This record gives sequence, C-alpha cells and structure tokens, in this order.
Amino acid sequence: MTSRVLVTGASGFIGGHVVAAARAAGGPRLRLMTHRTALAPQFAADGGPGIETVHGDLADPATLRGCCEGVDAVIHCASAIGGDEPTARSVNDQGTRALVEEAVRCGVPRIVQLSTASVYGRGPFTRLRPGGAALAPASATSASRAAAEEHVLAAGGVVVRPHIVYGAGDRWAVPGLVGLLCMLSAGVTGCEARHSMIEAGALGRALLGAALSPVGPSGIYHVNHPEPVGCSQLLATVVDELRLPLAGAGIDAAEARARFADVPRALHHLDMLTADHWFTDERVGRDFGWEPGEGFTSGFARHAPWYRQYLDSARRAAAGGATGAAAPGR
Repeated sequence: MTSRVLVTGASGFIGGHVVAAARAAGGPRLRLMTHRTALAPQFAADGGPGIETVHGDLADPATLRGCCEGVDAVIHCASAIGGDEPTARSVNDQGTRALVEEAVRCGVPRIVQLSTASVYGRGPFTRLRPGGAALAPASATSASRAAAEEHVLAAGGVVVRPHIVYGAGDRWAVPGLVGLLCMLSAGVTGCEARHSMIEAGALGRALLGAALSPVGPSGIYHVNHPEPVGCSQLLATVVDELRLPLAGAGIDAAEARARFADVPRALHHLDMLTADHWFTDERVGRDFGWEPGEGFTSGFARHAPWYRQYLDSARRAAAGGATGAAAPGR
C-alpha cells in the first residue's frame, strides 16, 4: 500500500526539496501543509496525482486539527527563523508541540523533524556524534528549535540535525558568506576549520528516507555529507563559481573580526569560518536507506547558476529600494 506523508513547510527551502525527492521516487502520496506562501505550480493540488494541499498555521493550533488524519508519517520542515523570540517560541516550540499532539491523536506512527546543529551552539566541534555535547543554543531561534525537538523525541520521533545546507532556495548560508566577502572585498585567510555540509536535495532525500524507512528509526541523527569541507575549499569554490569580483588580497580572520566588531551578522559568519563544525553519524545510510551523493565542489557547481540569479535579483532589489523594492528575505 502506498504511504501518505504530510510535509509541513512544503513551500519552504527544504520542504520543497522533500517534495521533489518524493516525486522523483514515484511516491508516496503527499499532503502538503502551507502557511502563507503559495506552492509552486508543480506542487499544487492539480500538479499531479497523489498530491493534496492543506492550510495550517503553527502559531494557531486550531488550524492543525485534522491535518494528520490518514497519514503514515509527518515530515516537519516548517519553522520560524531569524525572527523575534515570541514568534520563534510560538511557532517552533508551541507549534511543534501542537503538531505532535495532533499526530499522536491521529495515530501517526512516524514523526520526522528537521532541526539544526545550531542547537549545540558555537563550537568548535570535531567529529561530534549525537549525544557527544550538551545543547547550548546561542539564539532565540536555535533555543526554540531545541525545545521543539523535545516534543518530537517524547513521541518517539526522529530529529535530523544538519549543519550547513546549500543549494537552490538557500537565502542564508551562502548569501551570508558572500555578503561577508563583499564587505571585505577580499577573501579570508587564517581559517582552516572544517565544516559539515549537505546539499539541499540530499537532505530532502534523507528526510523522506527517515519517514519511510522499514528500520523504524528514532532519536537524533546528524545528517551531512560524510566528508567535511575545509574553509579554503569552501571559500575558493564560492568565489570561483559565483565569479565574485574580489579586488584585494586575503585578510586575516583576526583582522576581519576587529574590523566588523559592531556587525553581528558578519561576526557570526567569521566565527563559523574559524572553528570546526564537523558532525558525524555513521547510522544515517543504514537507517534511512540513504546515499549522500556528490561532494561539495561538484554539488555547489550545479547550484551556482541559481545562486548567481538570486544574488543578482537581491542586488537589483536593494538598488531599487528608494522606489519601493525590497530585497528578498528568508
């Protein structure tokens, strides 16, 4: 019998890649839950057999009633990121609790939550396995997502913690790094930290695999490509593939930190560059029936045209701000 899977945040960055993974696999039947953003035409209810859409607002638990009826698994990708603390708590913590309660009420046997390795805090982390460090979230968003995990784990669900996710739809990780490099007009030297990374499509496949796996996984998983990416490789790949016009020589990370002492977002990206954030978990392939696919260099090259188009659009929007245009948000 074909499974039916509810995907929350189906119009978002990773939710869209989960939908694409399911369609590429020829199943399962999908119920796509969205809040405000309209689904792309190919994912709409009339976009193909086995797809239906429902409205649900994590900040309004009453709207979740019935969303899990008749489904075999929930893949929970929806979250509030980068907003104020009350919104993060309402959507990520309380909203996830309401969703889990509805899934339990409906007898859903599998709940999979997309979380983040940011719940561990700033690092450094080298070859960190699940359970290898205490949680120390450094932002309201990360704290609320850590709280959300507890609701999923209490129901016997699966929590997936990737680190840096790149690919079409990414409006935070790589664009933030590009913003830092453009502010410096140069590369950054003196940072050889290693980072776990995962291509968005591969993450979508992993989440789908966790939902459908006959193994019956539960608990916390680190889901990233098994090979970490060194900062030199990361920076060189981004600069080359996105054709960034950096005029100056490389700037030492310590000098860059001093220069941007009053720019929190720039400091965040610098801190990420200069400390290991390397997470491992050898169980993922076995338990999810998952292959990580290509490494960062070739994976990023495939997505480079999307990034160039997105960054060009953001620059044009910013330049037209005086006429009412707004830069794309996350």
